[in-house]
Amino acid sequence: MTQKKIIFVLPTLTAGGAERVLSYIAQHIDKKRFKSTLLILGNEKDAAFNVEGIELIFFNKERVLHAVPKLFAFILKEKPDYILSSIGHLNTVLGLMAFFFGKTKVFIREASVISSISQFSKKSSYRGRLAKIAYHQVSGIICQSTDMATDFGERYPKVKGKIVTIANPLTSKLQLKSVENDSHTLKVITIGRLSKEKGQARLLKILSKLKRDFHYTILGDGPQKEELLKMADSLGLMGKITFVNHSKDIQSYLEQNDLFLQGSYVEGFPNTVLESCMVGTPVLAFNVPGGTKEIITHNENGFLVDDEDSYLKCLESHKYIPPAQIRESVISKFEAKKILGQYENLFKP
Repeated sequence: MTQKKIIFVLPTLTAGGAERVLSYIAQHIDKKRFKSTLLILGNEKDAAFNVEGIELIFFNKERVLHAVPKLFAFILKEKPDYILSSIGHLNTVLGLMAFFFGKTKVFIREASVISSISQFSKKSSYRGRLAKIAYHQVSGIICQSTDMATDFGERYPKVKGKIVTIANPLTSKLQLKSVENDSHTLKVITIGRLSKEKGQARLLKILSKLKRDFHYTILGDGPQKEELLKMADSLGLMGKITFVNHSKDIQSYLEQNDLFLQGSYVEGFPNTVLESCMVGTPVLAFNVPGGTKEIITHNENGFLVDDEDSYLKCLESHKYIPPAQIRESVISKFEAKKILGQYENLFKP
């Protein structure tokens, strides 16, 4: 069997969800059928993931725009059968280039519900027009959730036939929790980028109304950190909150908490929610656009609510869910082998 050549392309290999998922797929896709290369346009010094068993190339450019000439020449030289990229601006670049790549099929992976996330980010109309042109040139558009696929199809109806929904695989080797909270203090945690769309600010407001004793760990960094620190202080919560910038020991943090709190207004496909379920820690989340509701089933592996009052009530007295049940709920749906098979089926002649 002749191997098909795939080049996976990312702007960086920093600690993000898209970076984790795409690098995982590149390393674990069937090596008998595919020869993978992972191409990173950014700097090698910023790499947060170990990549083994495949060719790894860094262009060491500060911005995607600076890498465009080298990227174009590299693909023309290598003549891969397939290209798969992720992250919006890189997807646009490769879509615009696709016309010049002959038989090479370009696939792009979208990471958010565009209509909802646009409320929290500024995107020029010029860039939007370029993206629209780019989407017409690609062979396939991978969305991670039904909401994302539906939104994308409504926004760009002429490319609706190119859209396929593939969820993120379970990439972490996390173990089922063995730690039980024997104190009266409710221990809750949030892991992720500190930004407006992630909703940590509204979680602080809700927690300020909570009458039971609690401790809240916020693990992550981002543009809203200083604002969140000031808000926590003004709400009198600083004695009940621990801020942690970064940790490689996600297992320990998740298993020591009773609930994972998600405050997001919109999500793509939240890897941290998957990880919490893998450990057996239930998730309390808002029922918002995106993939959260494809992971969480209310009262089975977590809790989905529609408003802040319901969120508070759930915190006041949440139902116990057996950790093994929570873990099994995601393994059955998002096992890596199953998701990898969906990608492998996508890359067919």
